[in-house]
Amino acid sequence: MEARTETEEITLIKSQTETSQRRWTEQDFLKPKEAIRRRVYLGLTATSVFAILLLWVILTYGGIVDAMFLPSPSSLFKTGYHLFASGEIFPHIWTSLYVVVLGFVFAAILAVPAGILMGSFKFVEALIEPVINFVRYLPVSAMIPLLILWIGIGDVEKIAVIFLGTLFQLTFLIADVSANVPKELLQVAYTLGARKRDVTLHVLIPASLPGIMDNLRITMGWAWTYLIVAELVSAEKGLGYMILQAMRGMQTDVIFVGLFVIGLLGLVTDQSFKYLTLWLLPWSEKASV
Repeated sequence: MEARTETEEITLIKSQTETSQRRWTEQDFLKPKEAIRRRVYLGLTATSVFAILLLWVILTYGGIVDAMFLPSPSSLFKTGYHLFASGEIFPHIWTSLYVVVLGFVFAAILAVPAGILMGSFKFVEALIEPVINFVRYLPVSAMIPLLILWIGIGDVEKIAVIFLGTLFQLTFLIADVSANVPKELLQVAYTLGARKRDVTLHVLIPASLPGIMDNLRITMGWAWTYLIVAELVSAEKGLGYMILQAMRGMQTDVIFVGLFVIGLLGLVTDQSFKYLTLWLLPWSEKASV
């Protein structure tokens, strides 16, 4: 009887293993939120990139699109190699990184506590939500004349553009995260004898942090999109400045190199937030994926 039980257990384990190995099927592929194998995921990613490259090759080398509007891969590679080999592009990269990162950090320092307070306490929401809702709809480009009038045309003005472009949106997003923390978590903490301060510090904030990191990751992408606007006026360096100068000289290849570098820098910062979430927030759902 005991031997038969062991055999049944072995059979059950083999059955579960085979089931897990066949987890990714056509039906699972179409099922929302269903995991797929990593090699399949990477294969699909590579397919999409290859499809774009193939279309680019066909349009340029096939003579369908003029080189003035879309440079070929070879000409873009030559231009990029020249800019990097000569070191010409590095001052522009450092300047843009300085402006974007500093503006975003200042915005996050204010937005994170303000958003948590606004989403958690109704009296704070009543005080600041109307102002934030009004200002977040104002286009940042329309504020540039005022920023120049108030703080001049140096780097501080460019940092202020990134700051204003992300501060109010980020505050509102974080407030939404804080407001959606299940009230049951707080009630359980109170039931166990926790004080208001402990509930806020040890329950509310940790429960909000995964969503806060997601929103920081999203708004960092927005910060990069404001770069051209920030370097629109009286800039002497920066990727946005380089792109604008290339536009005036009809240097389409330089424009594409600048856009490609901005995209790569944005991708690096995006992945940095992703791995920071995995490292700093092991209780997050994404840390277990």
